[in-house]
Amino acid sequence: MEKPVVILIFTTVIMSLECLVQSDASTHRYKSGDDVPFYANKVGPFSNPSETYAYFDLPFCQPDNLEKKKESFGEPLNGDRLIFAPYKLEFLAEKDAKVICKKRLTKEEVAQFRTAVALDYYVQMYYDDLPIWAFLGKVEKDGIDDPNEYRYHIYTFYQFEIYYHKDHVIEILVRVDPSFTADVTNDEEVDVEFLYTVVWKETNIPFEKRMDKYTSSSALPHHLEIHWFSILNSCATIFILMSCMGAIYLRVLRRDIYKLAQDDEFSDNQEETGWKSLHGDVFRYPKCKYLLSSALGCGTQMLAVVVVILCLGVLGVFQPYDRGVLPTALVIIYAITSAVAGFSAVSFYHQLEGSNSLSVLLLTGGMFSCPLLLTFFFLNTVAFNYGSTAALPLGTIVVILLLWVFLALPSLVLGAISGKRIRSEFQAPCHTTKCPREVPPQRWYRRVITQMAMAGLLPFGVIYIQLYYIFASVWGYRIYTIYGILFVVFILLLITTALVSIAMTYIQLAAEDHEWWWRSFLCGGSTGLYLFGYSMYYYFSRSDMNGFMQTSFFFGYMACVSYGVFLMLGTVGFHACLLFVRLLYGCIKCE
Repeated sequence: MEKPVVILIFTTVIMSLECLVQSDASTHRYKSGDDVPFYANKVGPFSNPSETYAYFDLPFCQPDNLEKKKESFGEPLNGDRLIFAPYKLEFLAEKDAKVICKKRLTKEEVAQFRTAVALDYYVQMYYDDLPIWAFLGKVEKDGIDDPNEYRYHIYTFYQFEIYYHKDHVIEILVRVDPSFTADVTNDEEVDVEFLYTVVWKETNIPFEKRMDKYTSSSALPHHLEIHWFSILNSCATIFILMSCMGAIYLRVLRRDIYKLAQDDEFSDNQEETGWKSLHGDVFRYPKCKYLLSSALGCGTQMLAVVVVILCLGVLGVFQPYDRGVLPTALVIIYAITSAVAGFSAVSFYHQLEGSNSLSVLLLTGGMFSCPLLLTFFFLNTVAFNYGSTAALPLGTIVVILLLWVFLALPSLVLGAISGKRIRSEFQAPCHTTKCPREVPPQRWYRRVITQMAMAGLLPFGVIYIQLYYIFASVWGYRIYTIYGILFVVFILLLITTALVSIAMTYIQLAAEDHEWWWRSFLCGGSTGLYLFGYSMYYYFSRSDMNGFMQTSFFFGYMACVSYGVFLMLGTVGFHACLLFVRLLYGCIKCE
């Protein structure tokens, strides 16, 4: 089952994304005077990356006919709304102080521009698929103490500097001329003249390497030093954990197992204490086994999604500014891997001798997707009320729902049917007694909350440094392309989670507490709670985000991500502990 699923995921995703990620040089060849695609995308406050608006929501010079670019599926997911820009930048055609338009701004338009400048609005455009950013204006604060006396200006003169190699556009830079501005401080009509200049320069950089400056920005030497320090720190953490667990095995477990192996009738002649006394209860099925099975199914799906995304990133599928490729990949991969969730949940549920597969199937299908969809519809409503491009259009929503109905649900059912047909008994080396053993009272440091707090700390420390770069990319404007390092850190995270969960489970068994099933899942997934805590720290201490919309988007989606990480790492911790318990009690002779 696993091998065909993996092949299906990779082939389907790569075929689906192939048309999006191809950057064929033949489609970017131009002759002198040819029109080069130039799109205006969006505007928005620099401090709020999710709060974006269409370019012509501001009163710029509009052409007679507004022509929109045909959107791909992923572009609306990324908040992109591309429309042909009012600038005409023909290939190799230089222009000097070319007038776009002259217009008289009304009082309302002046107030609109002033508000945008006060919020530090930026403008984003694409020229031959190369991104361009420029700030809308400036605020004069020098020598002024009273904010009511600040002067607000919008830039009216853009200077485009374009580099070419043979018949290809390689790079474009845009600068503003601070001497050409329009004062929009007062509520009065203002006459504005928008101009631009175009200068072409030749370069030796080939077309195939024109994106290198974006990909290499996250791999600068000082950044790489930080990343490698993080990896070495994580390796040291794992080494310490393995050393501690090795010491426990050599000094405690190995001695106990050796003693038990020497006495064929230890249960009659010796008093059982510690973990040895639990051989008749340690494999007793957990409470709410249908809920645990569903959680494990969803966690396995989350693990599959992350692994596939990281593998595609390492293979170079996700390039900077391939608009919407990553969101498209997430939607498609999540839909396909529903088969993994259905198979894992139903097969494990039947191992625990469950009989109501339908309820497990329904719970697995809605455990993560329902909170995600509710969050999405709430945030989409907020964005729609704000008039933001972050609000998905109806057509995109319909496509997502169709993917859910005709791809995700059938995959879930198919996986569940396969899991039900491939029956296997639960492998327990010890027989379970009829009467459950009473769990003795536990001290405060052995309770669930305390162990979750301790268990999540070390795995969170493994990813702490990487989180800053990821947050700065997702909730900022930094470019993140070092998927290889991220993949290594992810593997270290899984190893650390497994080791910590095993250690916590051993502590629990040593205290004669046999109810380890849910505890191992909760301890493994507790890193997700630390992730949400870090998101709160990042929002209030490391960013300038503000406003209801941006706050809703940040905490809404971070809650979903943290929940997904909780399910994923909880699954890793549980399976690691299950393997540990089987090996531990398989070494002793149980009646």
